[in-house]
Amino acid sequence: MSLPVLTLQEIDSDNLIRLLSRYNLQLVVVDDEDIPGSFWGGSEAGLVGDKLYARLDTPVHSIMHESCHYICMDQHRRAKLDTNAEGDYDEENAVCYLQILLADDIPEMLQNRMMSDMDLWGYTFRLGSTQNWFEQDAEDAFNWLIEHQLLTRYKPNYQLRH
Repeated sequence: MSLPVLTLQEIDSDNLIRLLSRYNLQLVVVDDEDIPGSFWGGSEAGLVGDKLYARLDTPVHSIMHESCHYICMDQHRRAKLDTNAEGDYDEENAVCYLQILLADDIPEMLQNRMMSDMDLWGYTFRLGSTQNWFEQDAEDAFNWLIEHQLLTRYKPNYQLRH
């Protein structure tokens, strides 16, 4: 049984392609096959170099999460990227925070749907829900994004970490 999360086939992929291109990341849609670079397997998105791989049944939150790993990693890790983003705890939180912010660039998703889909899929935060974490406990993630110059105030600046 699949969970009712938003998938690639349910959105206008042109918006996603435009968003990813701002970060020099290319979406590659594969047919019914294993997704190259997928750390978790199944329908989960994969990363190899500057290519993000997905199928039509790939959840949008997975695409955004892996994209945000690419955005948040340093140039050295990005240059050798193949499947494992290798981020630490602080970077992982920043990735989750950024994927929520960038959800507003996908009209079918937006922030509320992103947080709901993250909860449905099993992301866990100590305050019990993604929204509670984002609104009450994510100051460290926000500060990490500011420190690495990935946000201007509360908005993404569409730059990669150096």
